[in-house]
Amino acid sequence: MHQLLTVSISKPETTNFILGQSHFIKSVEDIHEAMVGTVPGIKFGLAFCEASGKRLVRHSGTDAELTELACKNALSIAAGHSFIVVLGDGYFPVNVLNAIKAVPEVCRIFCATANPTEVVIAETGQGRAILGVVDGFPPLGIENDEDVQWRKELLRKIGYKA
Repeated sequence: MHQLLTVSISKPETTNFILGQSHFIKSVEDIHEAMVGTVPGIKFGLAFCEASGKRLVRHSGTDAELTELACKNALSIAAGHSFIVVLGDGYFPVNVLNAIKAVPEVCRIFCATANPTEVVIAETGQGRAILGVVDGFPPLGIENDEDVQWRKELLRKIGYKA
């Protein structure tokens, strides 16, 4: 049995998430600590697909609903050593992404987005692997001067640029 398939991330429309790959069960605690150490009071749920031993979806978080949503998505993806962090309303990947990338067990980040996302998966007789993601939709054109101005104003309005 060898096949390619896609799994859609299930989440509310505006909810951000981070999908990555790690290499050790210790990732659950270390990612959790990175999250709360970077943004005190942050609301999130984290799930990690253990690739050996009991092969459970390990989880942690500061919000039960977000943790349940992370577990649901991790179980749907079911790729060894993958993890997903689902962020609460008002929290954005840009605030925690570097802290997660700095966790020694983290191998890669596939995406960090609120867009509709499909995870492209290869399934073999041994298990599943994430090949990549389809994050959002294709572009409809190239920004013009008005679009550039809107982008710059937005970043300043939401506090990401001075």
